[in-house]
Amino acid sequence: MKKIILSTIACASMMLSANAAEYKYEITPMYSTAFAEHNTDLPKSYGNAGLAIGFNQTDSIFDQVELGFLRSIEDVNYQNVANRDTGVTRVFTNLIKEYDLNSTYTLYALVGAGVEYFNDEFAGNESGLFGNYGAGVKIKFYEDMAVKVDLRHAIETDHGDNTLLYNVGLSIPFGKVAAPKPAPVVEKVIEPAPLDSDNDGVIDANDKCPNTVANAVVNAQGCELDDDKDGVVNRLDQCPSTMADAKVDTVGCMTLVDLKINFANDSAKINDQYTSKIVEFANVMKNNTKLKATIEAHTDSVGSKAYNQNLSQRRAASTIKALTELNVEASRLKAIGYGEAKPVATNKTAEGRAENRRVTAVISK
Repeated sequence: MKKIILSTIACASMMLSANAAEYKYEITPMYSTAFAEHNTDLPKSYGNAGLAIGFNQTDSIFDQVELGFLRSIEDVNYQNVANRDTGVTRVFTNLIKEYDLNSTYTLYALVGAGVEYFNDEFAGNESGLFGNYGAGVKIKFYEDMAVKVDLRHAIETDHGDNTLLYNVGLSIPFGKVAAPKPAPVVEKVIEPAPLDSDNDGVIDANDKCPNTVANAVVNAQGCELDDDKDGVVNRLDQCPSTMADAKVDTVGCMTLVDLKINFANDSAKINDQYTSKIVEFANVMKNNTKLKATIEAHTDSVGSKAYNQNLSQRRAASTIKALTELNVEASRLKAIGYGEAKPVATNKTAEGRAENRRVTAVISK
């Protein structure tokens, strides 16, 4: 019997799956005709009635689990003894696999087991376990109700007695499964592209220099580059590499340079600490031979005006001498001393007087 049951399970699992059940349950009143083997001493055939409840499955290789019972309609007479009869009740559980042929016809196979009870055990008919398998057809006819017709082969486990059950039933589905809610439609929000009003490659939110001219080279803040930091952008700067702190004109060329030479009191000697500034200015002059410079020297107010005037002239001459020694043409240089006439700080303090002892270069072309 085990081989028969296993074979039936294998065959059922190979059938194609039906569509997902529209209902959770199915109740089926049944009428059955049983045909028993002759050795059971039961009549050749007898009628049965019963009920089955099917639990539809969605996540299984089987489409339904069936629980049910069949009971002989009347007590059946034993054949070889007078005035002796018995009632037969079968309670069963089956696994059912369905195969939809179309919207009306569905084939199904089943396999399972149960318990049969004899009210009067006689002639080897004893209450006990049985296995069964079978196949049938379901025919829908009205609002998903269907007629079910199947043939089941029941095999008693103790003696192997066989009974064929021809069943017909009315299948009534209930517990309709709610249709799945459609997935919400999520509209993709397309964010507008960040604005770059002046098309300089830096969005407006980060642009600290709006309205940049077309094709200008800018930094991460959207501002045009000014490599020498003279306040004139590279695009307009006709004199790149301007000295730090130099005043420039609208095209980036120097107009005034503070050479930051602070002379000692009553001295026209340039100390070594100011050499780097002199060298830097000399290089600017040599790189642009069109430039000319007026070297203006100043003093503090200590001493007479006449003496300070002469001292400032000597300081201007000392600066020009340092520049010519660095190969700047003397013809491009002019020395003017202003004495104490143009102070930039107070002469009442040592610090202020030191600032006034200075040299500047006024640039011209």
